[in-house]
Amino acid sequence: MTDTSHPALSIVVPLYNEGGNVAPLLERISGALARLPADLSYEIVLVNDGSRDGTLTAIRNEMKGRAHLVLVNLSRNFGHQLAATAGIEVAAGDAVVLMDGDLQDPPELIDEFVAKWRQGYDVVYAVRRTRKGESAFKLFTAGAFYRIIKRLTKVDIPVDAGDFRLMSRRVVEALRRSPERHRFLRGMVSWVGFNQVAVEYDRDVRYSGTTKYPITKMIRFAMDGITSFSDIPLRFASYFGFTVSAIAFIYALIIVAFKLFSLKPPGYTPGWASTIVTVLFLGGVQLMSLGILGEYLGRVYDEVKGRPLYLVSDIERS
Repeated sequence: MTDTSHPALSIVVPLYNEGGNVAPLLERISGALARLPADLSYEIVLVNDGSRDGTLTAIRNEMKGRAHLVLVNLSRNFGHQLAATAGIEVAAGDAVVLMDGDLQDPPELIDEFVAKWRQGYDVVYAVRRTRKGESAFKLFTAGAFYRIIKRLTKVDIPVDAGDFRLMSRRVVEALRRSPERHRFLRGMVSWVGFNQVAVEYDRDVRYSGTTKYPITKMIRFAMDGITSFSDIPLRFASYFGFTVSAIAFIYALIIVAFKLFSLKPPGYTPGWASTIVTVLFLGGVQLMSLGILGEYLGRVYDEVKGRPLYLVSDIERS
């Protein structure tokens, strides 16, 4: 390999409690990179996202026997999307490959990414053809999420595509100029535009460890994706409010008519049940609308504070 002070290719891998995956991950990445042209210099950027297991130790052990490794050690756990952002911003390559560290994203796909990049594509993203080892619930919710967000946003976000992708330097620079806090990287890359192409693959089962995206984080991630790229929920709250108000107005006119003509509605029973139902329904609509407004307002609040997206404890190179 040639000079790595300005590598042609950077592989970025955010890691959180993936100590058992570090060695096999680097072995497979190295094997994939060995198939690339000899003049293609590279670096592997490993981002330790405040891991509490042996991830940091495993990385440093690998650095003793491997060249071209860069350790970005964050000051605490900032989350997958911000850890990936840190790695992308440290990466110096003309092209940057982002992938997960659980070996569900096969490193063997890197050579196909590079081939597409050399054909002139700025983004080469991997689309999951199959997803091994995942529950029916996970498959259903993931599929529903991608299709809902595609309907809600004006950005053409590919269905069934995760963060596993290659990005050219001008795409990386565009991301660096987008300092939003609640990041949805796959949506941001789609928003950037340029020449993009898909590569299909079969997603493997996790090599070791447990998923870092339980149901609560999945919901938060989905909310970040929707609120970052769509204002339709705000419009929905307004439309729903107008609809309920119109129904209530019509209902009031009917009640007035019945009173004027001393009539009783069919099935009329004296009491307060209908009043309670109406109040609870309207109260639910109001709370739902306030909740939607709160989601957007909370994001505005986080943005205006202007804090750094992440803090780096240290950067080490082998």
